[in-house]
Amino acid sequence: MPDNPSIHGIDDSPRGRLLSAAAQLFRAKGFDRTTVRDIAAAVGIQSGSIFHHFKTKEDILYAVMEEVIRFNTERLRQAVASADTPLERLRNLVRAELTATVGDTREAMTVMVQEWRCLGEDNQRRALALRDVYERLWLDVLGDLHAEGAFRADPFILRRLITGMIGWTPNWFSTNRRLSLDDLADIVVERVVGERS
Repeated sequence: MPDNPSIHGIDDSPRGRLLSAAAQLFRAKGFDRTTVRDIAAAVGIQSGSIFHHFKTKEDILYAVMEEVIRFNTERLRQAVASADTPLERLRNLVRAELTATVGDTREAMTVMVQEWRCLGEDNQRRALALRDVYERLWLDVLGDLHAEGAFRADPFILRRLITGMIGWTPNWFSTNRRLSLDDLADIVVERVVGERS
């Protein structure tokens, strides 16, 4: 993971602070309604200074997405490496993705989902290549569990269902509730491996 990660999973360098501010603004106002001037004001610099780091506002959006995908891919790698069995790896993956979705990278993850359409074709292709690495970690673990007979469903389809369960969580989950992220991770895992042939 990056050194000195901010609450958005982006490092605390000048570039990282700019990306963190952009993630907050893109989430709050939307990509189209956020100006380069808004981002510059949020980090206390002149708007022209942003162009020392990025050529366009879309490049800023892509960089936010790239950083959050890379950060959370490394989080998933660590989650898989710290477990001994496929079931433990699944639980760790669920817990890691929940943390990403409702925790420290929530804003950037929301931006990635809501503002995807604002990326041009080339940037979408680059982001999807990064996302494929992230998804491969999931599919490998789900494939191992499928081979063990833990569930009947195709691992690819099951991953889509897990994505839906976890992706909707920010709309209702609050860390102030009695349900913890660990409790929620257990519930998701029970839904996945509860299917028996």
